[in-house]
Amino acid sequence: MLAPFRGVRYAEDRVSGLAEVTSPPYDVIALDKEDQLMAADPHNVVRLILPRHPAGQPGGKYRDAACALRQWQEEGILVADPVPALYVYEQVSVGEDASLAPSGSLIQRGLIGALLLAPLDAGIVLPHEDVAPGPVRGRRQLMEATQANLEPIFLLYDGSSPGAAGAPGGGAAIPGGAATSDGAATPGVAATPGVAAAIVEQTAAWREPLVEAHTTDGLRHRLWAITDVTELAAIAADLSPRQALIADGHHRYAAYLDLQNRRHQAGDGPGPWDLGLALMVDSAAYPPWIGAIHRVIPGLAPQQAAELARAAFCVRALEGGAASLPAALDELTLAAEKGPAFLVAGGGHAYLLTDPDPAQAAAAMPPERSARWRGLAASVLQELLIERLWGIKDNERSVRVVHHDAAAALSAADRVPGGTAVICRPLSAADVYAVAAQGERVPRKSTSFRPKPRTGLVVRTFAQG
Repeated sequence: MLAPFRGVRYAEDRVSGLAEVTSPPYDVIALDKEDQLMAADPHNVVRLILPRHPAGQPGGKYRDAACALRQWQEEGILVADPVPALYVYEQVSVGEDASLAPSGSLIQRGLIGALLLAPLDAGIVLPHEDVAPGPVRGRRQLMEATQANLEPIFLLYDGSSPGAAGAPGGGAAIPGGAATSDGAATPGVAATPGVAAAIVEQTAAWREPLVEAHTTDGLRHRLWAITDVTELAAIAADLSPRQALIADGHHRYAAYLDLQNRRHQAGDGPGPWDLGLALMVDSAAYPPWIGAIHRVIPGLAPQQAAELARAAFCVRALEGGAASLPAALDELTLAAEKGPAFLVAGGGHAYLLTDPDPAQAAAAMPPERSARWRGLAASVLQELLIERLWGIKDNERSVRVVHHDAAAALSAADRVPGGTAVICRPLSAADVYAVAAQGERVPRKSTSFRPKPRTGLVVRTFAQG
């Protein structure tokens, strides 16, 4: 269920602009980008989601965030909407002149509301990634201090058919359409959307938005409020039997559940902790875009990486360097159509790795994993290439990640002594859904669904939510 709530939003006449006070999700903000966001406006939401506390001072960063949130509300910087609503949220590619980009560019619309929480074993909300206890604890502590959900998680559901009987929580979350984007410019062909998505479309087509913002990543963000009781009831009836896949926000959903459990164990009954802020997108109307996540491995030279890989891969040297990257990426794309393939590059060297030996790949895989999981390129990368052939534990200390940008990954590899970039192709949406539906998780840092919702356009406080 996705419930309406009284959204807390920036008063536009009290800030320099919505683009200047909003931010990407907390977990994709690099330190230099965080500094830029803080400098953009003294009320940028990054001060709430990534609070900094002066060393040696009493208190703590989460208390600082709570104080700032309360102060901004008292000063009228953040204001609660008068009535509960579900919010239609649109993200569209625009050109440099803020006009709509050519046909085939990115567009995504969905509903922001208060999601009724369900335990993961209920099969209603499906995760596809594992979580680490540290980030979960941190997000839960932030929610406890602020008494708010400051940024939505991102969910996908299939609205092309009614919720099916026999599947926990409704119909299986299978991506709509014939194809999905893997980071290219054109999404797949969409199937017929459901009732909720139809109301979303009508709202965006015929009503004036509450707010509009253009951000430096080339996106236009718009928000509408749905308050009509008939429309809200129709949306609730459409969404209630469905499953949803967590596209982004695994740690935040785990933090939602952690906070709920702590409140219930403390003797609290039903309350705002039984819901969490979420964006739900109908994948039949808007097939998901999945970007690649590349690896950067310090201390392993590309020549050595390629030589070690020869034990289980066909390895072919390519013309290296950043200038040759487009051609190398084309070769990687062609090779990946036939099976797992990777581009290993750095220091002016580049190698294409293809055709992993089936026997060695099978021996490297955890025996309890399904055949679908063992066949993922991300599994071959993690289990066979990185851990078995290179002898490196695939964790945050040993293996860095770079989202989407292959050139940035290559540049990062060149900045560290003897570094190697591993350029990957994205997983398909079908693979992600299939693995999640079996109760499994894809290897760490395998997917990057986009566009991610902008943080700060609408906040849910427990007092208003």
